[in-house]
Amino acid sequence: MNIVDVVERAVPISSNIANAFIDFSKMNASIVAVKTDVIRNGKPVVGYGFNSNGRYAPSGILRERFIPRLLEAKSEDILNESGTNFSPEKIFDILMANEKPGGHGERTVAVGTLDMAIWDAVAKIEEVPLYKLLADQYGDGTIDEKVFVYAAGGYYFPGKGLPELQDEMKSYLDMGYSKVKMKVGGVPLKEDLKRIEAVINVVGTGQNLMVDVNSRFNLEEAIEFGNAIKDYHLFWYEEAGDPLDYQLQEELSKVYPHAMATGENLFSLQDATNLIRYAGMNPKTDFLQFDCALSYGLVEYMKILNMLEENGWSSRNCIPHGGHQMSLNIAAGLKLYGNESYPGIFQPFGGFADGHAVEDGFVTLPDAPGIGFEAKEQLYDLLKTL
Repeated sequence: MNIVDVVERAVPISSNIANAFIDFSKMNASIVAVKTDVIRNGKPVVGYGFNSNGRYAPSGILRERFIPRLLEAKSEDILNESGTNFSPEKIFDILMANEKPGGHGERTVAVGTLDMAIWDAVAKIEEVPLYKLLADQYGDGTIDEKVFVYAAGGYYFPGKGLPELQDEMKSYLDMGYSKVKMKVGGVPLKEDLKRIEAVINVVGTGQNLMVDVNSRFNLEEAIEFGNAIKDYHLFWYEEAGDPLDYQLQEELSKVYPHAMATGENLFSLQDATNLIRYAGMNPKTDFLQFDCALSYGLVEYMKILNMLEENGWSSRNCIPHGGHQMSLNIAAGLKLYGNESYPGIFQPFGGFADGHAVEDGFVTLPDAPGIGFEAKEQLYDLLKTL
């Protein structure tokens, strides 16, 4: 049993949308195929992976460091103890050999992309969906039959006014979502408040709306914005300041009375640990958005879940960033609160399996082996070209 080849290609996911910090006019992503010599249903097993939106394709370090490191490994060094499948944990150690601690940078994205493909292959070899493998081998043996998902949108866009913003949010409700998220912080406060109120008029209550600053504010701005929105009783107030400014988050937590969310731009166990130690987050109300595809992969993510439990947090506090099927499998198999979703954007990576529509804010998963990419035709058509 061995990995015979790994192929990577960068593909565009560019668009004219923008948040408070960046636009997506040059955005791309890496797709990878991990090809094995294991045969299932008459064909070699291939595991697929990609990196989540918001981070550019890490093609260089994948091709120069991590893919060669994986292909050079001995077969016995990448297999589980029984020799019946690949070991994601052993492969993680091989990928991270000779990598110094700290300074995580884009290597977290490269390793997370490969990790996704490895887990896809592992579950296909076991001939079970990834969510079932996770529940049986790492969880309590049961799964969430359906997973809460929210629609992330409300991006800034040339010529997009309040009517267009409201139409967008109405379309998400029509798709079956019960909660939506919008971008804020990219225009003056008074204008953002009008945008928020316009969306609340569509979704009915602030509890059906999240707002996302994408790390734009300093402490004074974060507190000012929090004071301005606190009476809306929003579902959460997301990523007000720099992701590593734990003091800002702590000070904001002292004055903002409702739920907050952060973590999508923290990429390691140590970063996540520091957030829990120093940022004043509340395990009774707040949400954590670590994205395994951007943060060294599921092996590292499960270490984060263990750390959270040791510090009095639940997996139910976690709603991963990324809006893709990998996080959806984790949510179902390891009992997270839910998952992000990007209806209509970042395609073909965003969204879930064909034929699994969102109903009352929840979605079900296919019973296809692996992550289920084959059950999303537009995505699989791209991946199988590798």
